[in-house]
Amino acid sequence: MRNSLELKRQAQQFLVAIGSAVVNAIALNDFLIPGKIFSAGINGIAQILALASQASGLPIGTGWFILLFNLPIGVLGWVKVGQSFTLYSIFVAGLTAGLSLIFPVVAVAHNALLAALFGGILTGVGVAYALKFGFSSGGMDIVAVVLQKTTGRTIGTLMLLINLAIILLAGGLFGWESALYTIISIYAMSRVVDSIHTRHQKLTAFIVTTQSTAVIDQLYQTLIRGITVIPSMGAYRRQTSTVLMVVISRYELYDLEHAVKETDPDAFVNLVSTVDIEGKFYDETEQLKARQQRQHEH
Repeated sequence: MRNSLELKRQAQQFLVAIGSAVVNAIALNDFLIPGKIFSAGINGIAQILALASQASGLPIGTGWFILLFNLPIGVLGWVKVGQSFTLYSIFVAGLTAGLSLIFPVVAVAHNALLAALFGGILTGVGVAYALKFGFSSGGMDIVAVVLQKTTGRTIGTLMLLINLAIILLAGGLFGWESALYTIISIYAMSRVVDSIHTRHQKLTAFIVTTQSTAVIDQLYQTLIRGITVIPSMGAYRRQTSTVLMVVISRYELYDLEHAVKETDPDAFVNLVSTVDIEGKFYDETEQLKARQQRQHEH
């Protein structure tokens, strides 16, 4: 049962990784590149360098620059974020680069505003669903995740700040109209990321289970969170059960649901939005230290 659920989880992540790369490549080749509108992060820098290479008479595809820049950033992700996160992220970045070299560059939207909006929205979807399933689309997304750990700001806001340099370069090299459309595209992307991903939000999970010991053990192996145990009884069948209350960040929801279903498929999980919390609540950096200490103790 556990192996099948783990395989299902990995299959979902793999499919999302492929989908994210396809969406990002379509956003580049069908909307952003034809309109000289620049994407966020590494992809935008790669577009600028690709256009500069064309002007120099030695054209190099955008995809090659995406691959070049993601190598050192992949090392940063491996050290600061985690191996699984980085492997999937580099896979998405590499596949995006390859598809952008294979797919033809075709202007789907001949209106610059439509190209900016749809290019930004598609890029945001590709970025957000990758982050939602525990990895990223590579490039500056990895840098943003590292910064989010230290600042607590939303990833969409951080990426918006990081991309200021791209906007200035676009304006200085290709005209300020191109820069203005780039701002629209990047803003649309950041709003989509925050609306889908929302990793900075907190949730309270109430888990009703008859296998409390097994569920608690599995949650402790998966999460670094405190769990409150509340004895309970079902009113209809008069069957005794246990309610486990745990506060999590939104990015941990996938892991929590996976852990509960793996242990007790019949458990009932009620998720409630948490407005604010007081007291000790581990961020991702503190959780990583706690996991390392736990592994050392075992």
